[in-house]
Amino acid sequence: MARRILVTGITGFIAKRIAYDLLAQGETVRGTLRKASRGEEVRAALADLGPEALDRLSFIEADLMSDAGWAEALEGIDAVIHTASPFPITKIKDERTIIAPAVEGTRRVLSTAQAAGVTRVVLTSSMEAVMHGVTSDPMTETDWSNPKAPTCSAYTRSKIFAEEAAWEFIEDHHEMELTVINPGLVCGTPMDRHTGSSVEVIERLMAGKDPAVPEFELPVVDIADVSACHVAALDAPASIGQRYICAERFVSFPDMARTLKAEFPDRRIPTRRAPNWLVGALALFDSQIALIKPMLGKRMRLSHAAAARDLGMTFVPAEEAVLRTGRFLAAK
Repeated sequence: MARRILVTGITGFIAKRIAYDLLAQGETVRGTLRKASRGEEVRAALADLGPEALDRLSFIEADLMSDAGWAEALEGIDAVIHTASPFPITKIKDERTIIAPAVEGTRRVLSTAQAAGVTRVVLTSSMEAVMHGVTSDPMTETDWSNPKAPTCSAYTRSKIFAEEAAWEFIEDHHEMELTVINPGLVCGTPMDRHTGSSVEVIERLMAGKDPAVPEFELPVVDIADVSACHVAALDAPASIGQRYICAERFVSFPDMARTLKAEFPDRRIPTRRAPNWLVGALALFDSQIALIKPMLGKRMRLSHAAAARDLGMTFVPAEEAVLRTGRFLAAK
């Protein structure tokens, strides 16, 4: 019998792919969105599944900062995949505007699910909650970012505090079964042109907006693998009470640029490494650049062994994930 899965924030980059994969395997999906009018956008993105699958897709309006709609959203649901969380690309003036929706929204979803008798929840967190201020080599799921680390942004703190809030809720409600997925920079092929902020990182490289790129690493993962981790967790009892690094490996910006340049030689993709002293100087005038200064030239490794063991994951190579984004952008 098909399960009824609630996917929060279904208009999101990750959520659309999760909804697609759930529907493709025969599940029934209800998605929350802040504006009902965006339901057609989601249907269009998933259209190649066919009318039978789309008949198993429905929507309900609900906002992370309001109780309205959440009880109705959880009615008759078997499990929740909570992806909804703000992800800004521009500078935040007041970090409470991003931290409050992430933390309060997570508590709201979990408490409403618990009240509705829905015990199974898969939460989308981030490598941002794993990798900052961490010296482990390789880093694993036991690592937690230090919110006071000099590399932490408002977004990073929102992911740390939201995930902490989820685990605190579980400590007080032992009947709840939580799995947390921690993706890195999400590349790959988007479902439609409404892409995530991760894609904008590759788009900036493709557009040749910078003369050089910093020697700075990020953990890379393909969108298909992010979705696969969430979906697999629903059927993996071993994943209950666990968090999972969801990334293939760390890749530097110069390596990403060289990978893209080899595929698109006619584009003005910057491959020259920006000297660390120059990035450091720019950091004096730009708070966003200042965040990456402590990580310049730092080599980081991660282990996704737990996801391979418990979720059956074999990750798409990071270079291929980056190229898939590049091909999507070039075609667009």
